[in-house]
Order: sequence, then C-alpha cells, then structure tokens
Amino acid sequence: MNKNAKICFIATISKSLEWFVADTAKYLFEQGFKNITFIANMDDDFINKNSCYAHCIHLDYKRGANLKSFFRSIKETKRVFKNEQFDLIYYLTPNASFYASYAGKKCRIPHRVYSQCGIMYVSKKGLKRAIFKIIEKKTCSFSTEIRSQSPLNMEYALKEKLTKPSKIKVLGIGGTTGVDLKYCDSFNHEEMNTQLRDTLGIPLNSFVFGYVGRLNPDKGSNELIEAFNRLIQRHSNVYLIHVGMVDESNMIKKQNYDEYISNNNIIKIGNVPPNSVYEYMSMMDALVHPTYREGFGKVLQEAMGMSLPIITTNVIGPKEVVEKDISGILVEAKNSFDLEKAMEQVLLDQELRTKLSKNGRVRAETYFERKKMIQNIYEDLKAIMGDNDD
Repeated sequence: MNKNAKICFIATISKSLEWFVADTAKYLFEQGFKNITFIANMDDDFINKNSCYAHCIHLDYKRGANLKSFFRSIKETKRVFKNEQFDLIYYLTPNASFYASYAGKKCRIPHRVYSQCGIMYVSKKGLKRAIFKIIEKKTCSFSTEIRSQSPLNMEYALKEKLTKPSKIKVLGIGGTTGVDLKYCDSFNHEEMNTQLRDTLGIPLNSFVFGYVGRLNPDKGSNELIEAFNRLIQRHSNVYLIHVGMVDESNMIKKQNYDEYISNNNIIKIGNVPPNSVYEYMSMMDALVHPTYREGFGKVLQEAMGMSLPIITTNVIGPKEVVEKDISGILVEAKNSFDLEKAMEQVLLDQELRTKLSKNGRVRAETYFERKKMIQNIYEDLKAIMGDNDD
C-alpha cells in the first residue's frame, strides 16, 4: 500500500468521525500515511484536536432531508474532490455517504469505500421508505467497496438487492473500531462512580440506567422515556442518564420530550469526548439501547468492555453483538412495555446483572478489542489498494 496515497474519511458531522474512524485514521498516520483528510460539518474543537495528523476540511453538511442542502453539498464535495485528487475515500452516515459516493465516482476516485453503518430505510414506511431505499441503492452502486457492519446487515442488503455479493463483506464478526479495553481498565470505576454521582446529585444507593446516543425516534427514545416514566412510579430511587445530543432534525414526540426535560430523575449530560463515555458508564448499573435499527452497536461493545448488563432490541445488529440472555436481554423494538419489563427485571435481579456483565466482558475481550478491529480495517484497506506488503 503506497504510503503517499491520499486517504479521506467523510461523515455528515465530525462527531461520527470522532466516534467511528478517528482511531483508524490515527493508526494509519502512525504507520506512515501522512496524507490523511477528514471532511464533515466540524467545529473548531474537532479541528484543533485532530489537525496534528489529518487535514480537516469543514463542509456545511446538514443532517435530515433538505433538497437545497442536498444539491449544494454534492457540489461542494465535488469541488473538494477535484482539488484534492484522493486515492481512496471512506465514508459513513447516510447523507455524507451519498454525497461522497456520487462525487467520488464523478471525479473518478479509484477506491470508494462505503462503511454501511446500518440501513436507514428499514425503519421507514411508505413513500419515505421508497425514497431512502433508492438513495441507499445509489450509494452502494456508486461505491467500489461496501463494508457492512454485521453479517445480518450484509444478508439484508443482498436480499434487498442493494448491491452484488462481490462488492460487500464484513470484517471479523462485525463492527467498526470496537472498544478500548485498555482505557476501560485505566481508572478506578468505583471512585469515578462516587465522584460523578456526587457531582450530579445522584444518591449512591440509587439504581442508574444509562442511555448513550442521540435522543431520536429511530433510537427508541420515545419507548425509553415512556418505559422509564412508568418504572419510576413503582421505584422512585431510579435514575436515567442520557449521554448524547438531542436530535433536533428528528424530534421525539412532544409529550415525551416535555417529560425528558422536566423529569428530575432524567440526567442530561450532552455530548462528551469518546473516552469520557467510559467514565460515565462507570456510574451506570445497566445500559439501555432500544434502537429500531443499527449497524452493529459500538456503544454495546463499549458497555461490554465496562462490564455493564445490557438491554437492547432484537433487531439486526444488536442481536449479533449481544447473545440473548447470556450477555444481554433482547426486547421487542418499538414496544415500551416489553422494555419496561426488562428494565424492572434487571433492576430487581442482582444475580442476573452479574451474569450478564461477566459474560459481556468476556465477549468484548474475545471479539471487540480495539486493536484487533483497527488491524482488520488496516489490512482490508491495504488489500483494497492492491498492496498487502508492509
């Protein structure tokens, strides 16, 4: 693999780059690849943090559906590609992936790698589903390589005829950059738990459920708030910690958002740097992830690394990360009552929590350790570029 190759990583917002590809890009830089670029809607903090190893280009990409932004973003992406003449582009998140794949093909970039982190249209209905399926199929068509985030996601993509078998594959058993087990074990969890609970005013003897991700309908946020609201009517000493942003481009139901804002037992942390997620997980007694759709579930892998019992949905992605009733509990998607039942079960059963947490940690060590997963991506990129030598 030519170490002078120009490689670009692209996402709609820089938070996605930070979470899913920054560690891979850093590893490439450490291996001698000095022509690395990031493209996203990014702020100064991201640029300052990452410009020491990557050229950071801000483009005003928007999340959600907006025709004016859609065409402007394609035009801007083509302009950058023509100027930079990349050898390989690697993209994720729905909007940016379409812009990059289309512009990359038009600009004849030889290697266009689509990291298919879940398939957006599976949770849509009617006309929206049809439109988003067309966009997904076009993104796959414009790409030279597709890296599905799980075997079942790949199976679904082939069943839906989004691409041909020769173009798509899964690395390892799935996922992106996995979990940083070294960092998980680098601090005292009990001390961090005590410190954070004291700072946030959460009693040490209370039970804390954690949710990490966007407050967004597709992530099951409506069901989570509804289930939690009923649960605290029977168990008052229970809290819900939300680490992540409110997705203003795709808001949850008004009554649930009002509950989210007004409920003193729902603690809003907001966005935090990737490694800080582990610290907040140290104060959680269980992680809840009631998503409708998922690529593979990076946050689930991180929770396993932190030895947390997990409640997630029985959908493609999460049910591949989590072994049912071994390393986590799987509930029906879009069902707040099933979710509530599982939350209460985990709340009341210490023996169950211990079993899930121990098994989850072993699974993280076996399959999701960050160094292993980044090495898989590195070897794959070398193969794509046609050079398997170091």
